[in-house]
Amino acid sequence: MGDSETIKQQPAGHVCHRDKHCPDIFYFSGFDNTFESETVEGALPRGRNSPRKVPFDLYAEQMSGTAFTRPRHLNQRTWLYRKQPSAAFKHTFDDTGNFFGKADPARGTLDPNAMRWMPFETSDEYQDGDSGSDTNFMNGTCLLGASGDPAVKNGIAIYVYLCKTDMSPRDSDGSVTDSYYMYNSDGDFLLLPQEGGLEVRTEMGVLIVHPGEFCVIPRGIVFSINLLNKGTGKLSRGYVLEVFKGHLTLPELGPVGSNGLANARDFLYPTAWSENEEKPTCNKTLYNKFGSKLWAKSIETSPFNVMAWHGNYLPYKYDLSKFCAINSVTYDHIDPSIYTVMTCVGDETGTALCDFVIFPPRWMSTDPDTFRPPWFHRNCMTEFMGLIWGGYDAKKGFLPGGASLHSCMTPHGPDAASYDKAAADPCEQPTFFSQGLAFMFETTCMLRLTDFALNHKCRDAEYGFCWDGLPNRFDEGRKNPDDGE
Repeated sequence: MGDSETIKQQPAGHVCHRDKHCPDIFYFSGFDNTFESETVEGALPRGRNSPRKVPFDLYAEQMSGTAFTRPRHLNQRTWLYRKQPSAAFKHTFDDTGNFFGKADPARGTLDPNAMRWMPFETSDEYQDGDSGSDTNFMNGTCLLGASGDPAVKNGIAIYVYLCKTDMSPRDSDGSVTDSYYMYNSDGDFLLLPQEGGLEVRTEMGVLIVHPGEFCVIPRGIVFSINLLNKGTGKLSRGYVLEVFKGHLTLPELGPVGSNGLANARDFLYPTAWSENEEKPTCNKTLYNKFGSKLWAKSIETSPFNVMAWHGNYLPYKYDLSKFCAINSVTYDHIDPSIYTVMTCVGDETGTALCDFVIFPPRWMSTDPDTFRPPWFHRNCMTEFMGLIWGGYDAKKGFLPGGASLHSCMTPHGPDAASYDKAAADPCEQPTFFSQGLAFMFETTCMLRLTDFALNHKCRDAEYGFCWDGLPNRFDEGRKNPDDGE
């Protein structure tokens, strides 16, 4: 892990998991569990949450992710024991005048056309004069589309991030000159790397997130993101989903039973840590995404000063290779909802504000008369797709780092070449699909698209022509094309 000398970790008395890439990083496991962790033995108060005297003269601070009166099994909160409370970070926030994602989501355009983007390569033309080599996660994230309003806590936003440097970059001597921290008052972030891994530092601990994994940073938790491929000259690229309402959770399994899809035991949570301020005089800025805009204030000490914590309102990560895919073993390509990893519940029963769905390597085990790729479709939901690696079995020219959008009731389906190939496949044997990892953000919302999305040079203007090779083959005299008449 980069810059590991700034991190102090000590696993608590719980079975911990070492990060497979960074052995000095430990995790707890189990979705939505309550954990406790401390960097120094004895820092965590026992028997009460807010004693008159906290060990080591720390300060007790509670972070509430749900209302106090939320039912117990849905209530989320964490107690933090820190060197200084968050309220001690003096000065008021100033409006930077900039929107997170470089665009006002309320001024986007509703457009029903099917769209596709080739891999996003740069956000330079949207940097307001900044050099692309200076872009970090915060100023290198570009809004594609959004719906709803964070002020009323309902809706979503979808972004791509394109960056080449850390939020806390180091000089050649290893010292930090400027540190940028951020928290999101508007909602939860789901970060999905596609090119280059991330070191996600938070108040509760550190997550190492590589392509093929994702992490969630809940509302209000301070974070800073460093890159694992910095210095290589390569772009770090990925996708971001933001939900303004509630929190992401695991979908109900229903008749599937008690196991399958994303199993709760495979979700990993950080252990406590504190940032070693080697150069306390460096410039530190704390940003707050509030009402879609970025607010900023200078701070004197690091917000990563938590020495112990306990609770269940925490950031977490998940390795998508652990997903247990459910599929048909008899006939028909089943609805893609069977591949839901996480969901954010909507207002209508059975209709999500947003589902996070993946199409992983899996067995395509159906009978000889099943059309294996997705069928032609019109959906009351909006479908945004991206590709982490490889290819997608229903589309040619859909590339890693790119995306597609099929809005509410916009017709879509396999392109002509993919359709003809699948229709001619006798499907005589089960087939293991191992050629790619695609994902979908499926939402009940219509997305207002930004100029970045509509006018970016990576937008594929020819996408709609992929269905031109689907002629009218109807012949009243031939019931089945395989009849050979």
